[in-house]
Amino acid sequence: MAHGPRVLPAPAVVLDEISKRIIEQLQQDGRRSYAAIGKAVGLSEAAVRQRVQRLLDGGVMQIVAVTDPLTLGFRRQTMIAVKCDGDLEKVADQLADIDEIDYVVITAGSFDLLLEVVCEDDNHLLEILSRIRAVPSVTSTETFVYLKLRKQTYSWGTR
Repeated sequence: MAHGPRVLPAPAVVLDEISKRIIEQLQQDGRRSYAAIGKAVGLSEAAVRQRVQRLLDGGVMQIVAVTDPLTLGFRRQTMIAVKCDGDLEKVADQLADIDEIDYVVITAGSFDLLLEVVCEDDNHLLEILSRIRAVPSVTSTETFVYLKLRKQTYSWGTR
C-alpha cells in the first residue's frame, strides 16, 4: 500500500537555563525592560535583547496583551467540540480562518477538533455555529458554554 510522505513534527527547541529564565521574566510581566531582565538573569541589556529576538524569530514565544473578553463586551465564551469526516488538518485550517475562533486543536478521543470561541452574545454564537457547521466535512458539534473562568495561565514550558 503506497502512502504519501510522512510529515514529522518540528524538533523541540532546546533552551538553556538563561533563555528559560528570560521567558519566565516575560511571563510575569511582558513589559519588563531588557535591563531589568538582564539584572535578574545575569546578562547585559544587549544580550537579553538578542536572546529575546531569537526566541521571537524562532517562534518559541510571542509577547502579546492578554485581555479579559468580558470587559471588552464579549459576553459569551465557549469551547466547541467538532466531529468531522475527511482531512482533519484541512478542516482545522478552514475553521482557523474564522476570526472569532481563537483556538483550534486536533484531538484524539470522542471529538476530532476543539475550538475556543469568544463572541458578543448568544445570537453571535449562533451565527458562528452556523458558519462552523457549513464547513464541508463537519458532521456535528457540541458546545460547552463557559459559566465562570477559574484559572487561565500562560506560564508553562520552562521547567
